[in-house]
Formats: sequence, structure tokens, C-alpha cells
Amino acid sequence: MIASRTGLSRKEAKAAISAGKVTVGGEILRNSELKVDENDEIFLECKKINGKSHIYIVLHKPKGYVSATEDPQQKTVLELVPPELFRNGLFPAGRLDKDTTGLMIITDDGDFAHRILAPRKHVSKKYAVTIDLPVTSAMEKGFAEGIELNDGVCKSALLEKTGENTCFVTLSEGRYHQIKRMFGCFGAKVTELHRLAIGGFTLPGDLPEGKCRELTDEEVALIEKAR
Repeated sequence: MIASRTGLSRKEAKAAISAGKVTVGGEILRNSELKVDENDEIFLECKKINGKSHIYIVLHKPKGYVSATEDPQQKTVLELVPPELFRNGLFPAGRLDKDTTGLMIITDDGDFAHRILAPRKHVSKKYAVTIDLPVTSAMEKGFAEGIELNDGVCKSALLEKTGENTCFVTLSEGRYHQIKRMFGCFGAKVTELHRLAIGGFTLPGDLPEGKCRELTDEEVALIEKAR
């Protein structure tokens, strides 16, 4: 459990136990074969171990980070996860471009990630978009009808104008650079892109850019709520 819930290897976890750095129920643990469950109070060097089978983290992604588990040349979103939330097997559920900001989910639950990303699940993603041209009614109509890209026609998307050059766009699929490519069909360039929501869950207003926290069970359920 310690190895899977932290960044330690199994060898390092066993060494920590042998050194008396782990307590279970307030008692120093010496036997690494002890059976435990997620309800046990487990501490490693006075830091509580999250014993849940899976973890779900919301990140307010800033610019400059790639949506990957590792990259030899660029900073990844996993570098923003604090030690108390980090565990082996974490990955970003879906991707945001390096220059895109906003809501990102990081987890170690592959089934959950599939459920929120699979097109047939129709879990929506909402974005705040700024483009270099005025938002037009032709764009609204085109998004609603489905724009044809070089990899096929997009599903209907909702475009809501919020200003001369700004709007909200809600998608139910996630193709590569989809929003940028859709606006490109109208000769417009996306200058700012910020994800606001996934399903029924909206990026918390009190979560600063570059910070993350664990999601509650209720929030995880909202993410899977198709809209």
C-alpha cells in the first residue's frame, strides 16, 4: 500500500518500515507483510497515507506545462502534484495543450478516465475562448450543425457569445486541437483557451492557478454526469 500510494518503490517502502518510519493505528510497524485496508490510520514519517484504492485530483493548470506523465525536455502537469497527493500510477485524464489553462483531472483510475473521455459517454467539456476576430452568428450556426474537419464532421457543439471576441464553447468530444481547428475553419485564431468544466463539475473558483487538491466523492460523481 505504501509503495502504491506514494512515490516510493517497494524496496524503499520496506526500508522505511524496517527503519521504524511507519505507524499503523499509532503503533510503529515492523512487519511489512501486515494486512491493512484503506480505513487504517497509516503514517509515513508523520505524514498520513491516503489508503483509498484510487485518487482523483483537480488541478488548475497554468500555461507552460504539458499533459504527460513524463517529458525529458518540458515540465509536466504531474510536477504540480504535491507530495501528500502524489502516488505511483498518476496520469492526466485527458489533455490540455501547453498554452491552455484551466480544469484538469489527474488520477490513477484508468476506468474512470475512460468513462469521462469516451465519446459515447457524452461527458461535456466547457471552455472559455478568446479569438482574434469577432464572434459571429455564422460561427454559432456552424458549431451547432457540426463543422467538417479533415478527420470527419464534428459533433454538434454549443457556442455562446460572451463578448466581441469571446465566447463559451461546450464540446462532447475531444479531438486533437479541436476548438482551434473549428475556429480555423472561419479564418479565426484562438488566442486564449481555458477549460471551465467537465460534465457537471466546474473548476473551483478558490483554487489558484498551478494548485491542486483531492476531489470529494460528490465531485467525482459530478464529473461523470453527462450534460
